[in-house]
Amino acid sequence: MPGWIAVAGTFALSAVSAYVFLRLSCRKSGNPFGRRAKWWAMTVIVLTAIVSTGVSVAAVALSDHARAALLGLVIPSGLWIGQASSQRSLGRTSTMLRSVVSCATFPLRRLYDTMGDDMQEWCDTRRDAASRTPERVAAAAQYYYNQVAGRLKDSQARAPLDRWKESIDHKVHVINLINLDTTQARLHASLQGHRSTQDYVKFAGDPRGLAQRLHSDAQNELHLFLAHVYRLGYHNLLIYPMRPSTAPHGRRHPAGRQ
Repeated sequence: MPGWIAVAGTFALSAVSAYVFLRLSCRKSGNPFGRRAKWWAMTVIVLTAIVSTGVSVAAVALSDHARAALLGLVIPSGLWIGQASSQRSLGRTSTMLRSVVSCATFPLRRLYDTMGDDMQEWCDTRRDAASRTPERVAAAAQYYYNQVAGRLKDSQARAPLDRWKESIDHKVHVINLINLDTTQARLHASLQGHRSTQDYVKFAGDPRGLAQRLHSDAQNELHLFLAHVYRLGYHNLLIYPMRPSTAPHGRRHPAGRQ
């Protein structure tokens, strides 16, 4: 009976350790527990815990329970220190070994693939909700910026958000000038007045086409903005714009979460 208790304890310790190392390995890459990715994350954790427990049980036969527990804690580090080295060295190994490594890392590769799918869906949902008008794109960028920028202590992490928000704001400003039938001289000056639109001067002869191009590029920049926010770990931001709620007192609720 004590042996089974030790095995169960080692499995639990390995699972917790695998969870921690998985979180570390996915930091600034995405959310391993998104809608699609969570099943592969659980698969990776369980498989890692099983392997760790198996090695620990073998160690028990040769040593003691303390060493088994230590192995159960250390082995999951292969999730984040072994994957990169194995992928870099695949080109120098035999075909058989590459196949073995490929099979062994399949759950982890599928995890990263589904993490990318979850991030794409998250960004698409928020970009599409704000894409109807240029003003809404700018308002969405401002909304998400307000939710995140104040929490970022790292100026390097915030710098891309500042750059994209400023670029979106300027593009929408130019679109508004076009909608007001501004003069060609003022349009040229506005385009040349910001680095994000200097290359658009060649399209100034077709103001309506230019406005559509600027609107499309502003949407793409909002998508890049959102992808950066997601990788920083802000996975639960409400969708902008909000839709009116039927709740009393004029409260509003988000269009949803993804």
